[in-house]
Amino acid sequence: MRCPWGDKDELYRNYHDKEWGVPARDDRTQFEFLVLESAQAGLSWYTILKKRENYRRAYDNFEPELIAAYDEFKFNELMANAGIVRNKLKIAASINNAQRFLETQKEFGSFCNYIWGFVDGKPIVNHWETMREIPAHTELSDRISKDLKKRGFKFLGSTIIYSHLQATGLVNDHLVSCFRWQECQK
Repeated sequence: MRCPWGDKDELYRNYHDKEWGVPARDDRTQFEFLVLESAQAGLSWYTILKKRENYRRAYDNFEPELIAAYDEFKFNELMANAGIVRNKLKIAASINNAQRFLETQKEFGSFCNYIWGFVDGKPIVNHWETMREIPAHTELSDRISKDLKKRGFKFLGSTIIYSHLQATGLVNDHLVSCFRWQECQK
């Protein structure tokens, strides 16, 4: 059995079964999810998943060094790209966040050192039995969001950060009845 949301269709099944909740310990994956999660604000995750390949092409495969250097021409190119969410503030935030991401990498040696430091390097394993039990944000996501904002990151509120923690496996929020709950702990 899988988490109910992961049964919507093939796109969600693949994402749920192969990616969601798997501990991500590489900076590129962390950055990709920061961009995608912030783009999702106010929209459904399904919308973003459908556009994910377009994002990878438009955003140079989520290489933060390249994105941090985007200029007005590239910004306008992104604004004209119908394959991504064309929101001026979100696109500007993605460029800003790439710059802040690089600063964080420099300070901590890697972004993973920074983000995984909040959980002492080990995923938090929850024991939810129903989807209703899963929170939209927690004290941990509040704390990380506040710290990121202090560092100058944009569009990364507590709810978005909690989604990020779930997606990148810092928090295992698969239901205990889901086959992935146990697998993501290995």
